[in-house]
Amino acid sequence: MKCAAPLITLLLAIGTGAGAQTAPGQYRIVGDAIPASLTGKPGDPMRGRAIVGNRQVGLCLLCHSGPFPEERFQGNLAPDLAGAGSRSNAGQLRLRIVDASRLNPDTIMPPYYKIDSAPRVASAFRGKPVLSAEQIEDVIAYLLTLKN
Repeated sequence: MKCAAPLITLLLAIGTGAGAQTAPGQYRIVGDAIPASLTGKPGDPMRGRAIVGNRQVGLCLLCHSGPFPEERFQGNLAPDLAGAGSRSNAGQLRLRIVDASRLNPDTIMPPYYKIDSAPRVASAFRGKPVLSAEQIEDVIAYLLTLKN
């Protein structure tokens, strides 16, 4: 999908502004997942919900829809987040957020914990992931609460 490149650049440029400030740490991919927490501890689902619903931080609702009745204009380019905790485990969600292209090279989902992915990122945001490890763990904790 060639039109996705500007969208990804926009997501990375905007999302990084309120997100992480340091380079990502190491993680290990096992199959279709990153089984270990990026922080060594579980995230906070309430903070995760705030990140997912925030149009300046996570930007998730630009492409996804979900159980956010207060949010208008939710996306329809990506799977609905409702039921995400029933469809995937924490490790699977973690890999999809960290770098979904490891599972689908044609994905339009930007890598939220990778720093070498977008050539057209403003210089102030280069070398910084979109979300911090703690923010990613918070999002995972929230998504795991979304059961069918």
